[in-house]
Amino acid sequence: MSAKQKGCNAERELIHAFWQTKVWTACRVAGSGSMKYPSPDIIANKEGICLAIECKSCGDKYQYLEKREVEELISYAKMSGARPLVAVRFFRKDWRFLNPEDLNDAGINLVVTPELAELKGCSFSELTKSL
Repeated sequence: MSAKQKGCNAERELIHAFWQTKVWTACRVAGSGSMKYPSPDIIANKEGICLAIECKSCGDKYQYLEKREVEELISYAKMSGARPLVAVRFFRKDWRFLNPEDLNDAGINLVVTPELAELKGCSFSELTKSL
């Protein structure tokens, strides 16, 4: 399975999780990251609350994000009135949701570790129940 297919599957998994709450809706954004306009991987909504989510799933100890990806996520969120979030899942761990400003600057990229995700992030349940 290609990296792109794995990423699409991870995004679909999150979309199903949002819909299973019975109060959230969610959809994938076709072409996210490959068009000239900023766009997140997923948009999720509930009663006037909108989330713009960049998704990453990996088997390594570090998840790198291009600064451009995160800047575009923030730009999209500002323009649409959404809350920008980075969703990350490490191998055999649950999804964690972080604010973009909580990512560590690694020079060229931004980086998330499992420890940072646990410390600064929240679980899917915490996210969906707190909003």
